[in-house]
Amino acid sequence: MNNIEGVLFDWAGTTVDFGCFAPVNVFIDIFKNAGIEVSMEEARAPMGLLKIDHIRAMLSMPRISAEWEEKFGKAFNEQDVENLYAEFEPALLSSLAEYTDPIPEVIETVSNLRSRGLKIGSTTGYTQTMMDVVVPNALKKGYGPDFYITPDGTNSLGRPYPYMIYRNMEALKLTSAWKVVKVGDTTSDIKEGVNAGVWSVGVIIGSSEMGLSLNKFNALSESDKEGIISKTEESFLKKGADFTIKSMRDLPQLIEKINVLIAEGKRPGVSSK
Repeated sequence: MNNIEGVLFDWAGTTVDFGCFAPVNVFIDIFKNAGIEVSMEEARAPMGLLKIDHIRAMLSMPRISAEWEEKFGKAFNEQDVENLYAEFEPALLSSLAEYTDPIPEVIETVSNLRSRGLKIGSTTGYTQTMMDVVVPNALKKGYGPDFYITPDGTNSLGRPYPYMIYRNMEALKLTSAWKVVKVGDTTSDIKEGVNAGVWSVGVIIGSSEMGLSLNKFNALSESDKEGIISKTEESFLKKGADFTIKSMRDLPQLIEKINVLIAEGKRPGVSSK
């Protein structure tokens, strides 16, 4: 039957850790320890990448790169990347268990999807060592996919490469890319889905792209909420998302819509618009 067979989720900012705060705070801290002040926006911009790639991307930002060169008298090199990452990983691991609460509506939505016979997979920018903390803690709180893989399982070729998606398809026996939905909260997630040829969906509320904690989001006026939702949606669509959803509650209905598009001969990408 030509319907969606599986849904692949990102982790932090999509299914757990509302706002994706665990890694962001550590990125800011390790640069501060090196004498470089970075903003929350700079720390979030490469979110979704393998974490060492994230550090490399931050160091490549013109402002940070120039400040690094001014402070140290030379451009950053690969040893600098590795030194920062060596500080990043243990700092993240020490706090990661605290950031494994499922985002509201995730557990109910995943249960709904499973009741329809869909397989649940996942990809991440975390390493296997990090996921050894995240997976069991999230499971204790009610969330666990049928399969997950890290960039460690794809020769460190994480997002935006599509290989983690393909490994999910293989493990879950999903027959075609156009029968798969990828849901994530960063532009890297969107690019991963686009590159894999699956339906690429950005989830807005709780996302790293939005960058707000649950309390801060709830404290906004309705007009401010709609403004930041619209801005986040625009960012996802510009990067090639087929669709966006405000929250996980909207996903089952979107999958029904995609199934109709498939029946009409539509496929991810240009033909889905």
